[in-house]
Amino acid sequence: MYELGKRFSGIAAIGLIAVSTIVFAGASGTIAAEPAILEGSWSGGGKVQFPSGSTENARCRASFRKRGGNNYVMSAVCATPSTRVEQTATLERTGANRFSGDFQNAEFSISGSINITVRGNAL
Repeated sequence: MYELGKRFSGIAAIGLIAVSTIVFAGASGTIAAEPAILEGSWSGGGKVQFPSGSTENARCRASFRKRGGNNYVMSAVCATPSTRVEQTATLERTGANRFSGDFQNAEFSISGSINITVRGNAL
């Protein structure tokens, strides 16, 4: 199983929620031991909590593509029963198994940072 953990602070994209972590599981991408490879498609889910305190299950799918050198681009779609959100990100390799960058949600004019660490077959 592959997991992709991303920290979003204040992502208003899903009804002005604050998602601390979204986890993706079940990869069709390839992960190498060293150096880590980020390319591939990922999907999975987690829970989101709205400002009201209510929670909904979220399903997400992300695709990573190498842009050149140590740079990657990501596009992701997450959906709950009440909404659908699209994000994009640019990432740069910052270590043998670490990637950092910025994400954007154009619909809600939200941006923030994204950090991914590859550990074996998990992100």
